[in-house]
Amino acid sequence: MNILIIEDDKDLCHAVSWQLKQDGHNVDCCHNGGDANLYIRQGIYDLILLDRMLPEEDGLHLLHSMRAAGNLTPVIILSALGEVDDKVTGLNEGADDYLVKPFAYSELAARIGSLFRRKNDFGTSVLTYGDLSLDSAESTLRCRNKKCSLSNTENELMSLLIKAGNKTTSRTVLLHKVWGIDVSVEDSNLDNYIYFLRKRLKTLESNVSIVNRRGHGFYLDYHDPQA
Repeated sequence: MNILIIEDDKDLCHAVSWQLKQDGHNVDCCHNGGDANLYIRQGIYDLILLDRMLPEEDGLHLLHSMRAAGNLTPVIILSALGEVDDKVTGLNEGADDYLVKPFAYSELAARIGSLFRRKNDFGTSVLTYGDLSLDSAESTLRCRNKKCSLSNTENELMSLLIKAGNKTTSRTVLLHKVWGIDVSVEDSNLDNYIYFLRKRLKTLESNVSIVNRRGHGFYLDYHDPQA
């Protein structure tokens, strides 16, 4: 999971970051509201841990701006403000959970796990676009009466493309989401897997194509044969 910690207490940020990395997560840290905006706009994070009291721009204003812009990335507020009204305000602004400092890392890890279990319980592993359906849990891509199995990387990449549909997803977002923030990956790796997926689509005789928007990224296009 790609996690962004927005916290001005650098010692706390370092400690939480280290523990999250031990649990296998990719972690970025920033320490003020101005930098946080730049990180958030990358669109590469699966979870944001957000302090309320930050230099330059406070956490609640950041959260409000995110939700107003349609950014639904899960957010857990980490704050020393622990009164009931503080928690209610944070949750009403769009936080998914609220944890009061000081906290034990085990509780934070449990809340992260609970948050994503809830999302999975209410979600579905099947994604559709055009004549395609992807069962991401089974790594199976289908088109009408044909199907094929995908590798883990193909599955993750196809999932991102289907979720975005006909909207362009940048190369940077695809590289970071599929391979991880801290992993050094050549652009050619992405091109290779796009080539593999295009071959899958051809084998399935799908009317969906993966389009390269040069200098930007990739998106899906569906040609309806009935249109």
